Amino acid sequence: MKNKKVAILFSGGKDSCLALHLAKQKNYDIKYLLTIIPKNFDSFMFHKPNLKLLKKQAQMLNLKLITQKTKGEKEKELKDLEKLILKIKKHINTIVIGGIVSSYQEKRIKKICDKLKLNIYPPLKNFKEKQIWDLLLKKNFKVILTKITCEGLEKNWLGKIIDNKTIKDLKKLSKKYKFRIDFEGGEAETAVLYMPGFKKQIKIKYNIKSEGKYRHWLDIKEVK
Repeated sequence: MKNKKVAILFSGGKDSCLALHLAKQKNYDIKYLLTIIPKNFDSFMFHKPNLKLLKKQAQMLNLKLITQKTKGEKEKELKDLEKLILKIKKHINTIVIGGIVSSYQEKRIKKICDKLKLNIYPPLKNFKEKQIWDLLLKKNFKVILTKITCEGLEKNWLGKIIDNKTIKDLKKLSKKYKFRIDFEGGEAETAVLYMPGFKKQIKIKYNIKSEGKYRHWLDIKEVK
């Protein structure tokens, strides 16, 4: 396709940011960042990103951010995703997604894209767990954990940039406690504070909130 005008389904996490980077390397013309904002903290399809951080990420990438609210109810949130894509459909021909191995999200997004006669491009599809982190670290991505929901990850992991040293500790924990290191099982959520294309690294101030023994998340107060 010579005229690859695309929008990225964007959560601001490691997968969507890496998908964006790989799409750029393939000469896709990135036009928009598309983000669903669930009311429900545990949406079936989407992470609940911090809007302040999302806006800053879009600013650092010099891309237009388009958002759509949803209640986060199973299947109904897909109608809201369709509404979001319809906002910019006439300006693009492809949707880029950051899914790795889960077919749950990809199948549902593809159904919408087929209906709207849009292509879908999943650059991370079938990447290995280790491969994702190797590429993120090689490309100097600065990734933090923003939410944790599994045994083996203590809340002191939140807000810590994953580097070559901490990734070794993370791999050991994933092996011991049997969670996926790419977090495709929903064990954790991430945010990117720096990646190729950012004007500078984002800085945040936050509190940590907890609910029970294994559920912790960042309450981001300031982004600059």
